[in-house]
Amino acid sequence: MKIGITCYPTYGGSGIVATELGMELADRGHEIHFISYAFPMRLNRAVANIQFHEVEIANYPLFDHPPYALALATKMAEIAEVHGLDLLHCHYAIPHSVSAFLAKSMLAPRKLPVVTTLHGTDITLVGSDRSYLPITRFSIDQSDGVTAVSRFLKEATINIIGATNQIEVIYNFVNCDKYKPSTNQELRDYLAPQKEKILIHVSNFRAVKRPTDVVEIFVRVQQQMPAVLLMVGDGPERSNAEWCARNRGVDGKVHFMGKRDNIEELIGISDLLLLPSETESFGLVALEAMACEVPVVASKVGGLPEVITDGVEGFLVEPKDVEKMAERSLSILSRDSYRREMGKRARATAHARFCSTNIISLYENYYRKILNRS
Repeated sequence: MKIGITCYPTYGGSGIVATELGMELADRGHEIHFISYAFPMRLNRAVANIQFHEVEIANYPLFDHPPYALALATKMAEIAEVHGLDLLHCHYAIPHSVSAFLAKSMLAPRKLPVVTTLHGTDITLVGSDRSYLPITRFSIDQSDGVTAVSRFLKEATINIIGATNQIEVIYNFVNCDKYKPSTNQELRDYLAPQKEKILIHVSNFRAVKRPTDVVEIFVRVQQQMPAVLLMVGDGPERSNAEWCARNRGVDGKVHFMGKRDNIEELIGISDLLLLPSETESFGLVALEAMACEVPVVASKVGGLPEVITDGVEGFLVEPKDVEKMAERSLSILSRDSYRREMGKRARATAHARFCSTNIISLYENYYRKILNRS
């Protein structure tokens, strides 16, 4: 198949999943065309049957803001026609699926099926805003196929947006050959030279991720045992988290590492992942940690209970309960054999339910269903 994929190319779950999906599909022989305003960050290896098409936006004095959605629609139609695309796959509803609807309309009567994958904040934050709700609902209902990354998100789309299109749940996935326990002892010794326990948090540092709670949890852990904290990623709340670490006197034990390409290496050498988010539609980084045999302490919100069973692969705690999260973290970190057993169960779950070898086939079958219907 020839598949056009549009996503946000930045450091976020939807862009990561879209890019990894494109690379996995290309490895299976499909021709993939990424269409976006910038090169996807996770597209970090050359693949012969992957092409990137940049959406160029003209600036005119008449426009206060460049009309990206219109430029994207034009580029989608152009690439579909020139390269004979079989379908467009849009990740994140706004504005991608709206642009795809315009592109499809421009090409009529030629058929160009559109699949929209909902990832989370496109529904729970952007889509629920009254100014965007009607166009979000329209774009979903006009798509030829719609998928959501969790049952929680599917139900939220129906209840919040009022979408009537049929939605199929296809979970996020992890490459179990790439995400696995790390043997990089040199890296671990560098980050934890006194054999400290390593805790890690990976996010885009938005307020919903509660990175200052991560620091507060670490403060309580560090009071009971030697430990270091890796804060991986960047975003608007990073400065508050850095201030919190300084104010609480643990800045020497907290490493703010910024955006990194070798996420799997950093997770793989860690002992515990902290994810105290206010909401998560799936929690991709939790799955990546599980595949690396790293237990997770996370908030009991959104789609996370569909990924983590409390007490099996980690622990789920009510959001904002820093004391309980610290207590659960200590219960894992204080017993090495218990932590290792939990980590092995976590990888077994990731491998059985969320491995890319299984999930990519679901997408292929879904594409074929949509094409046959069209």
